[in-house]
Amino acid sequence: MSVQSQIKRLTAPAIARKKGGEPIVALTAYHAHTARIIDPFVDLLLVGDSLGMVMHGYETTVPVPLDLMIRHAQAVVRGSERGLVVVDMPFGTYEESPQIAFRNAARVLKETGAGAVKLEGGVHMAETIRYLTDRGIPVMAHIGMTPQSVNVFGSFKAQGRRRSEWAKFEEDAQAISDAGAFAVVVEALAELLAARITRQIPIPTIGIGASAECDGQVLVLEDLLGLSPRVPKFVKEYAQLGEAIRDAVSAYADDVRTRSFPADENTYPMLDEESETQPAPKTATR
Repeated sequence: MSVQSQIKRLTAPAIARKKGGEPIVALTAYHAHTARIIDPFVDLLLVGDSLGMVMHGYETTVPVPLDLMIRHAQAVVRGSERGLVVVDMPFGTYEESPQIAFRNAARVLKETGAGAVKLEGGVHMAETIRYLTDRGIPVMAHIGMTPQSVNVFGSFKAQGRRRSEWAKFEEDAQAISDAGAFAVVVEALAELLAARITRQIPIPTIGIGASAECDGQVLVLEDLLGLSPRVPKFVKEYAQLGEAIRDAVSAYADDVRTRSFPADENTYPMLDEESETQPAPKTATR
């Protein structure tokens, strides 16, 4: 049996069991090659609808279609073998009814091989979360600043920074936990509130712009690598690959324009036709 075939991919229950233990490491992934690079280091690969903004130039995540999510998720599943792959349900594919949500979520899992879906919303999505989980679809929830609601919020802004707002988010967290979600992303939520919710509910919280006390953390990979033109306050850039790419492309352009690329080592010389067609001479034997 090969080493690759012995690797077991993490499941939603395995992620749920990490509550209160070693923090869960999660990153977004949109392609097979980046999934392959990050897979050994993460527990969870999120095929986020943020790919609409990062990869396709949308201003928000709202226009992202389901077919686009499926196509990217297929690539991430092919490129990874260990981490749980979770796929965002895009705006308009799950809000109308639990039945429509099930139909679209089932399509995602069947066509991609991913292990779970993620959807935004708290109390008002609890019925849908229960409907999906009762029918075999693991669900990660998402509360706090929910990007698909940007047109309601008016902007991507932090939530829960006044104590008078806390009860709503605590109710959201409890409702989605009671409904059967195996984990919840807590985005751009005031640090004290995110830590409080983490202590209150029995499922893992995965923070993004929340608290170090969450049960795990997630970032957009391109933000972490310094590839995004603008990043939120909560992002830590661990590299500056954008600058490195600009430098590399600039050097390439200079080499092309001065005809120093391709050089001899980058081209294929002619073969000697005689040596190519004549058999090699036999060596004498004793």
